[in-house]
Amino acid sequence: MRLDACTNPNSADVLCSEHRMPCMTPDDPWLAAVWPFVHGQLPPAPVRVLEVGCGTLGGFVPGLLDAGYHAVGVDPEAPEGPGYRQIEFERYEPPQPVDCVVASLSLHHVADLDEVLDRLGAVLAPGGMLVVLEWAWERFDEATARWCFARLASPNPGEEPGWLHKAQERWAASGQPWDDYLRSWAIEEGLHPGEDIVRGLDARFHRQLHVEGPYFFPDLADTSEGQEQAAIDAGLIRAGGIRYAATRA
Repeated sequence: MRLDACTNPNSADVLCSEHRMPCMTPDDPWLAAVWPFVHGQLPPAPVRVLEVGCGTLGGFVPGLLDAGYHAVGVDPEAPEGPGYRQIEFERYEPPQPVDCVVASLSLHHVADLDEVLDRLGAVLAPGGMLVVLEWAWERFDEATARWCFARLASPNPGEEPGWLHKAQERWAASGQPWDDYLRSWAIEEGLHPGEDIVRGLDARFHRQLHVEGPYFFPDLADTSEGQEQAAIDAGLIRAGGIRYAATRA
């Protein structure tokens, strides 16, 4: 289904050109790096796009609106504004099925993966496009961890350490082998393996694309996506990122 114009200008979930927002914040290098992939999987604007788990920075919603899409971001911690709904995705009811759903790093930590994947299919119109970016934590082996830890910048005074800093410190304090530490941490955090996410997606959607690649570069000092990819290609580290696109039957 394609929408060539706003069908209900009075609806809060229909965002026409007058609601367009500035381009995505440069504060999140992950968003900037993966935006070309996300944009490249979507049909031409204007269509309805729902972003699941847009986060406090608003995710791709500003970029989508700026590109002419009718976009809404759903997240309990979403920003204020007409382009966002501060609610859990499982409880969100769009006024009608959407043409595209984007989920960036929002599936590996959900409480009930099957429920959320079923819900993705429920909100998508027949033939709609699903774009997923995820992390396969189970591929975060010791060699990859040490490669990342060697590229961490020291936190600024008064600044909270990032998640990789915390992982390095907690691993050292645990006295465990890396694989044991990682497994216990993932269980404690309730993380779903990337392979389970992909398997669940494949069971519900028609896969169009599945690529594994860089994931850690935004949290590393002076390390580009290309440099991480080069390390993957050289066999120094494992690919932790998942980029997936599929359609609903």
